[in-house]
Amino acid sequence: MCRRPDISRASYYRWLDAEESPTALRHLEPTEQVKTMFDSSDGIFGHRMVHKELAADGIRDSVGTVAAIMAENGWAAKRMRAFKRTTIPSDPDKVFADLIGRDFTSEAPGTRLVGDITYLRTDEGWLYLATVIDLCMRLVVGWAMADHMRASLVTGALKMARDRGHLQPDAIFHSGRGTQYTSREMGAWCRGNRVSVSPWEKPACAGTLPWPNRCSRR
Repeated sequence: MCRRPDISRASYYRWLDAEESPTALRHLEPTEQVKTMFDSSDGIFGHRMVHKELAADGIRDSVGTVAAIMAENGWAAKRMRAFKRTTIPSDPDKVFADLIGRDFTSEAPGTRLVGDITYLRTDEGWLYLATVIDLCMRLVVGWAMADHMRASLVTGALKMARDRGHLQPDAIFHSGRGTQYTSREMGAWCRGNRVSVSPWEKPACAGTLPWPNRCSRR
């Protein structure tokens, strides 16, 4: 290395014999702790979350120290997309009757219900939440959460509503036309529990759904 024309032999040996800087020495132990915490999050944690988790374990490094260590080692948090698609259209050839007709009212609990799926971003990744809302009481009467959007997520929410006494025989369940709601598994569950499935054809505008929505722009 010292044979390069731009590096003198004396400079090379001064560099070789140089001691670690005080800052580098202070970072030796915390670096291992930061790396362990960062790796345990699968690369999702940023420096603030790493600092918070380390503090919870009794390790009192400052936020600035954690940020500096992560920057020095090139450890950057993964950026998850802020939008997740929750409606995957079913087979367009399937025919379903809209039994609600945008009349989101009900005179008796447990007879007319609606459902949807939303997504939640967590430190461990995406979670999906299926809900069942009673149109009479305007309350969430069933829900289920999972790391997938299969039909079992939806039937799990309906099962909670049934087990809590919020699903009457011959009830109508209104939902989107995603594959979860139009699947064979969903159909079999509803037939076995005397529930009529009523997927809507197109998204409705604000004021016609029991939850806030926004009209699509043409």
